[in-house]
Amino acid sequence: MRKRVTHRLRGSEDCDPEDFFYICSLSTRVMVYKGMLMPEQLFPYFPDLQRDDFISHLAMVHSRFSTNTFPSWDRAQPLRFMSHNGEINTLRGNVNKMRSREGTLESPAFGPALERSFPVNEPDLSDSGNFDNVLELLLMTGRELPEAVMMMIPEAWQRHPTMDAKKREMYEYFSTMMEPWDGPASIVFTDGTYIGATLDRNGLRPSRYYVTEDDMVIMASEVGVLDIPEESVVSKGRLQPGRMFLVNFEEGRIIDDAELKTRYSDAKPYGKWLEEQRLTIDEIPVPGEVGDLDERSLLARLKLNGFTWEHLREVLKPMAELAKEPLGSMGNDAPLAVLSDQPRMLYDYFKQLFAQVTNPPIDSVRESVIMSLKSYIGPEKNLLVPGSENAHRLMLEEPVITNDQLAALKAIDYRGWTSKTIDICYPVRSGAEGLVAALDRICDETDRAIAEGYSLVILSDRQAGRNAIPLPSLLAGGAIHQYLGKHHKRTQDGLVLVSAEP
Repeated sequence: MRKRVTHRLRGSEDCDPEDFFYICSLSTRVMVYKGMLMPEQLFPYFPDLQRDDFISHLAMVHSRFSTNTFPSWDRAQPLRFMSHNGEINTLRGNVNKMRSREGTLESPAFGPALERSFPVNEPDLSDSGNFDNVLELLLMTGRELPEAVMMMIPEAWQRHPTMDAKKREMYEYFSTMMEPWDGPASIVFTDGTYIGATLDRNGLRPSRYYVTEDDMVIMASEVGVLDIPEESVVSKGRLQPGRMFLVNFEEGRIIDDAELKTRYSDAKPYGKWLEEQRLTIDEIPVPGEVGDLDERSLLARLKLNGFTWEHLREVLKPMAELAKEPLGSMGNDAPLAVLSDQPRMLYDYFKQLFAQVTNPPIDSVRESVIMSLKSYIGPEKNLLVPGSENAHRLMLEEPVITNDQLAALKAIDYRGWTSKTIDICYPVRSGAEGLVAALDRICDETDRAIAEGYSLVILSDRQAGRNAIPLPSLLAGGAIHQYLGKHHKRTQDGLVLVSAEP
């Protein structure tokens, strides 16, 4: 009802496009007070908070300036189920994926009425607001609050040598259904039954807690937010990276992180589902001989794709010899691509978008433990209903594949998976009009491939030559990604890019 009212107001002819409607809550358990206020202004502004009979067993308070968005009333925290200190760096990708999933979402609890709540993420929300909307979707369709938070902010499970096997299997299964909402963040959440907090996998935001002898639990981003007599403190500590701190009011106790995650990892046979359904690229048969590199056309193809001798010498040579990314100077004094008089790669026109001033550097030891390149590709199933079919995806240990593996994917007819190769080149003499027509063509061909049941679409520029010029791989992949996302189909196939670009 709340989302329908919001959508109707936004779609009204009387609604100014700049207006934004945000209904704080229609909950019977939790009341939300928010505003662009200093802490001392909160109680005078909301006089009911000063009444003696206005009593609650919990309070979640957020007082902080905005990091990634311009401050506004509706963006003030807390949200309906959570508040957080930090930022979600992966926000744009998370929102795009959720928009794509709307084409496959089904819920026994809502039936066809579920579509009335779309879009899951309304425009103009902050990173916190988008996170809150997805968390609400998972809750309203049957998941418990701690499980939903574990799905969205998992521990670093891939390279954890001592993690319990069942917990690792649970996190891996979750990764087949949803990508992490990642970034330096301390997330606090409540639905009136639970109140808790979890920390990002890197532990880049502080969260410290006290437990007093009169059963009061206080958690804050810093020590000393409240004056608590030392003699009344029973225990204190800090939240560890990836760990969850949870108070269950129905049970009247703090639930330990290990106990909590054991409960959820034992709830379903995640390991069995993965073993039965997961595909790995090494098990897919390779069809016969795979051709070697054509050295006769090598120089022409290097020129065609914009390679320079500097790139070959300073970048590719160290990578080939040492299997490591080459290191350079700290600064980059090359002119911005948009200001340069020289032809530049399309990639050069883009920069990473996040509030990097608040992110401390990641050292190599932590990076090796926390981060992994393992990922799943291919069609996703229904996020809202857990089952073995969700794990029927292709696991890649790293995003770069070999020619043998590519040949296997091109010819795949295995366990219900097939692929279609789409040429991303266009005639040299067709000019700008030919480029636009090629983008329309590859989007249409990908759409038809999904309708015909192909699991993978392989975008290839191998036909480039004297008469055919390749689309920039970023442009080709981005066009298809945005097209399918707009039509809620991006999660219904996997994309593999074959490109000679540096």
